[in-house]
Amino acid sequence: MRTFAVPRTLACAFACAALAVAAVPAASFELRSADIAEGSTLSKAQVFSGFGCTGDNISPALTWSGVPAGTKSFALTVYDPDAPTGSGWWHWIVYDLPAGTTGLARGIGKGASLPQGAKEGHNDFGTGDFGGACPPVGDKPHRYIFTIYALKVDKLDVPADASGALIGFMINANRLGSATLNARFGR
Repeated sequence: MRTFAVPRTLACAFACAALAVAAVPAASFELRSADIAEGSTLSKAQVFSGFGCTGDNISPALTWSGVPAGTKSFALTVYDPDAPTGSGWWHWIVYDLPAGTTGLARGIGKGASLPQGAKEGHNDFGTGDFGGACPPVGDKPHRYIFTIYALKVDKLDVPADASGALIGFMINANRLGSATLNARFGR
């Protein structure tokens, strides 16, 4: 069997090129907001109006970047794992956001609209829109987890009256990646 010697300079060039490619980090899926800083306390704007709470109940502006390859749609959830229900509390569920979407305006449903084709699921207040923070008086501050999901399907196959749990199941079954933004609120 005949072998060919690869000149050392050529071998070094191949190795350096491979290392350079490996050193380039993959795009990082990231969720940001002009209204909420990571780890911050929600303002009155994002507090529910009702159930004893006196907020403005306005959804925050959100943007995302570093989308995973192959993304065909997005879903967004806002979830409070600290709600005293045994299963947390869904504050907002948006799904079937088109793949080209890079954010949501402040005040969806109150002057701002969802992108065409996007849908809102029922939150645990029983409405199909943003429901702000409203933890029980005296509880330690609750965590509010805003999560954007990149999905491998154009649309979620759920009925119009699907529960947050069913939509969440379908989101996780079709997830390519996710990014979160965390905030707190107590009263």
